[in-house]
Amino acid sequence: MLEASKRVVVFTGAGISTESGIPDYRSPGTGTWEKMKPIYFQEFLASPAARREAWRRRFESDPVMRAAEPNRGHRAVARLVREGKVAAVITQNIDGLHQASGVPEAQVIELHGNTTYATCLSCRTRHEIADIHAAFAQTDEVPDCRACGGLLKTATVSFGQSMPEGPMLRAREEVLAADLCLVLGSSLVVYPAAGFPEMAKRKGARLAIINRQETGLDEIADLVIREGIGDVLGGAVGVN
Repeated sequence: MLEASKRVVVFTGAGISTESGIPDYRSPGTGTWEKMKPIYFQEFLASPAARREAWRRRFESDPVMRAAEPNRGHRAVARLVREGKVAAVITQNIDGLHQASGVPEAQVIELHGNTTYATCLSCRTRHEIADIHAAFAQTDEVPDCRACGGLLKTATVSFGQSMPEGPMLRAREEVLAADLCLVLGSSLVVYPAAGFPEMAKRKGARLAIINRQETGLDEIADLVIREGIGDVLGGAVGVN
């Protein structure tokens, strides 16, 4: 299917990053959602205690995030991008591992943002996580934006927060232009993000899914492989 396609769009979820040691959110018994209640965006805005807790969780996850490296699946996707086979990588992930694997920033569409840095909710100034952590460690308070005094938040989309308009429009354009949508490690149950592979299939592209568990679109897919992404895709494109 890859060989026959001229323009591929890759859609990735947490399953590609679990192979780099980053826990996912939905797996029964291990998913992050089962261990802690999500902090909704409006709660983050209204409550200093909620903001402290949100940042405490982010700092707690920092060793895992910093230790994670692109795995065989990420490297296989990056090779397909370099070879011109894959036009864009649409991802639900927030870990930046596609960029770290060599996919150009311009070809990564992050639907749920990126947790490797923070932004001011008022002026959008970028702030580095290490700087915020250092200030938090001294005062147990989240610092304000150095540029305007606004609230700082990881550059991710929280529960209750609007999806980013720019990435959503770009993702739509890419799936409508693709002749193959390759889904890697997504349960395809979180909408509106999961609507993009369905959109690609409905407009005539083929749909291939590599995911260890069943997904919401298995019934309409042209190919479903329930095995490890690194082994399957790495083997297909010759990446160790």
